[in-house]
Parts: sequence; structure tokens; C-alpha cells
Amino acid sequence: MNKPRNPPLVKVIGRHDSAKAYTIRDFLQRCNVPFEWVGLTSQEEARALVGVDTIDDEKLPVCIFPDGTRIENPDIRQITEKLGWFRMPSRSEYDLAIYGAGPAGLSAAVYGSTEGLKTILIERFAIGGQAGSSSRIENYMGFPEGISGADLANRAREQATRFGTEILLAREGVHAVFGPGKCVGLLDDGTEINARATICSTGVAYRSLDLPDEPRFLGAGLYYGAGASEAPLTKNEHVVVVGGGNSAGQATMHFASHASKVTIVVRGDSLKSTLSQYLVDRIYATKNVEVLTRSEVTGLHGDKSLEEITLTDCKTGKSRTMKTHWLFACIGGEPHTVWAEEVGLVRDEGGYLVTGPDLLHNGQRPTNWTIARDPYYLETSMPGMFAAGDVRHNSIKRCASAVGEGAMAVAFVHRFLSDG
Repeated sequence: MNKPRNPPLVKVIGRHDSAKAYTIRDFLQRCNVPFEWVGLTSQEEARALVGVDTIDDEKLPVCIFPDGTRIENPDIRQITEKLGWFRMPSRSEYDLAIYGAGPAGLSAAVYGSTEGLKTILIERFAIGGQAGSSSRIENYMGFPEGISGADLANRAREQATRFGTEILLAREGVHAVFGPGKCVGLLDDGTEINARATICSTGVAYRSLDLPDEPRFLGAGLYYGAGASEAPLTKNEHVVVVGGGNSAGQATMHFASHASKVTIVVRGDSLKSTLSQYLVDRIYATKNVEVLTRSEVTGLHGDKSLEEITLTDCKTGKSRTMKTHWLFACIGGEPHTVWAEEVGLVRDEGGYLVTGPDLLHNGQRPTNWTIARDPYYLETSMPGMFAAGDVRHNSIKRCASAVGEGAMAVAFVHRFLSDG
């Protein structure tokens, strides 16, 4: 049982190897909601604690709230409704619609609403994006002791809502229709968002390992991202983190304070080319952290949950097995831009949105560009649609850079709206 320091707003009861239970824990952690996790280990516990016959009962996991409300096998939307966070748009049209509530989207919401724009922010999962899953961000200006991604995101959310930004959670944009001076965004629940200008800050998702048994172990020993919600559950365990970026380094250090051993697996010859130096120094100075270079995970093994992985040397091709119940993959990103192909936005080979000067070829504007000026710096190939943060082609993958781009995008939104 994992008891948080603050009084829990939600008690979550379920199996340790439940993907659904992990999704709920991850959501609550990213949203800075105190929760208590009760992992069931026997049929007797299942009957005594939640009144179900087996730990495999389809009613699990169960969420119990302070007022006694019990929700069986809830989805994220049901949880947001119970927390009082689910809402519908209050306006028929907005000056600015922002899709994605990571650092870039939150920054755009703060600057947009403080500068008088009627602003709405739409997020498919949890406030904070990938940064919200980070246990500690230490290179963000103004926080010398560091700050958790969830705490930073929660502060930004409070700022934005204080100045009038409306936030829609557990909704995702799936289609867009552009007209003169307006974009109509269609959400996955059928809601329409009309806005004079739009910022896409949907960020990226961690890539999968592309292994045959991956879907079977997802949430049952295999996790994508930093897994801040899981760290307290790894006491006396061996944790493996895959990835050579800062998110993987931060996750490694966070798990090291809980697990008996942490192994970070990277394909490169060293950590120095991909990690900030302060993280490299800490990783090598931490006694229970092992660094495996020139290696990759090539196999996942286990019955109902992960029990063992196969590691292969990238140069020699030799393989060996390693026992672990905890594997966290932080291996780069794939942008959330599938919708953009349908509406004809220019993307690069990786799917990232191309903006500003990068849209010009030999001084020529994009073929579908409809107005007599060049695209603004963060503007996509559709006038009035801007991109900020990790989703943008050639962006710098750092939290501070994303925050800066969010603020900059609002400045260009003002220019676009003043164009008439």
C-alpha cells in the first residue's frame, strides 16, 4: 500500500499488473491529485476490500472518493467529472483555441488570457504533457531546488484559469475545418470549437520498443515515460530504464531513491551526447545505478506480467537475459499530428509540423498558402494555425524552450488577428 503525504482525494484499488490501474495512477500523479494505491494480492483481499470475487474481476480497478462515491473500472473522463474538472465550452467562438496542455500550451494559455484573448485549452489526457510525468525538473530557471513536472503544470493551470482560460480535459481534437479567419475543431466527443486562431502544442508520444509481446505487457511491467507514479512501488526491485535523453535520466535518478537497483540502457557509446551534464554526473555518482551502453532491449518475457527481458549488444550482437518486473521506455517521440495530414498541413518526414521560414522553398510560399504575406515564424502552412513546442519541426526539446514558444506564438496570434 502506497500512502501519499497529503490526504488522498482518491483511493485506487486493483491489481498491480493492471494496465487500467496504471493509467489511472499516472493520470492522478500528473494532475497532482493525492491518491492512495491499494494493490490486491489475493482473492481474500478482493472480497474484503471491494466486495468482488477475484482480483481478475472486470469491475476492477475501483476508485473511491472522500464522499464515499465508488466508481468501478472508470475511464479518465469519469474521474475528471467526479473531480469537478469536466466542462463544456461556454462560448460559441473563441479568439484562440490551444490544443495540448504541455508546457507550450500552458504558456500560450497564460499569455493569451492575460492579454485579453478569449482562450480555450483542450487536452486529451493530463495537464503538463510529457513534462508533467517528470519527477523533478532541475534546469528550469527560477527553481534552484527543482520542481516536479506535475507541480509546475498545476501552477501554470492555476495561472491560466485565474485569467479566464477555459480548460477542457479528457477531450482530443480529431478533425479541423479552416475557413476565412476561422478554424472549427471537432473533438472526439462531437464537441465543436470555433476559434479565430489556433495553436497546436500537442507534443510527442514516447515510441514503442516495437517488440512482438509489447501490447501484452503494457501496464503489466512495461511502461512508456518516466513513471513518476510507480516509483514508490519499486522498493527492493530492479528497475530498467531505456533511453538516453533527459527524461530517461531524470527517471533513473528518481527510481534510484526507491529501487534496489536501476539500469539505464542506451544504444549510444555514452550518455554525454544526449543528457545534460548534471544528470550524467549524478547517474555515474549513484551507487545503485548501472549504465549499459551500446545495448538495446530485444525481448520481453513473462506469464501474466513482465518477468525478464533480453538485452542485445548493438556491436557484437550477443544477447543475454535480465530479470526485472519494471521496464520504462523513454526512447524519443512521435508527434501527435495524424489529423494534420487530413487537412493538408505541411509536415516533415518525422510528422512534425513545419512552420515559418522552413515553409519557404526558393522564396516560394506553400502551394495552399492563401494570403499575400510570408508565414509568421511559428505559423504553419495554414494561415492562423500556429505550432509551438515539441510538435514543431526543429524545435528544441526542452521545457523552457517550449514555454518560450508558447508565449511567442501568442504574439504572432495577435499579429494575425490584427491583419483583419
